[in-house]
Amino acid sequence: MRFLLVTIVAVFVAQSAVAEERIAGIENTIRSQVDAFLAEDAPTAFSYASPNIKRLFGTPERFGMMVQKGYPMVWSPSEVRFLELRRQGPLVFQKVLFMDANGAPHVLEYNMLQTEGGWLIDGVQYLAAPPVGA
Repeated sequence: MRFLLVTIVAVFVAQSAVAEERIAGIENTIRSQVDAFLAEDAPTAFSYASPNIKRLFGTPERFGMMVQKGYPMVWSPSEVRFLELRRQGPLVFQKVLFMDANGAPHVLEYNMLQTEGGWLIDGVQYLAAPPVGA
């Protein structure tokens, strides 16, 4: 009986370690892309995009221009906070809170793709617009 208990605990510990590694890999990918945007390094930022995104935009320059114009809070955030990670079947989604240069919050959800080389970003969806004040 004791052997069974030790085995079950070992399995849970191993699964927890794998989950933590997955979360760290996803956060590192997103953070590295944001760091590249902050350095205005579109080629490096583009390297964290999935093959689908690379086909869609074609060049790092077009990709960088799209992010700069369409997602300025990602191009130049004042703060980045990782929120919940969720799995939907084989898909993995990471919510991220970005504070823009004016301090307004923006919540985006990253669709992540696991490859042999690590995690890549396969799309981003805008979830929450900043609040509007008078």
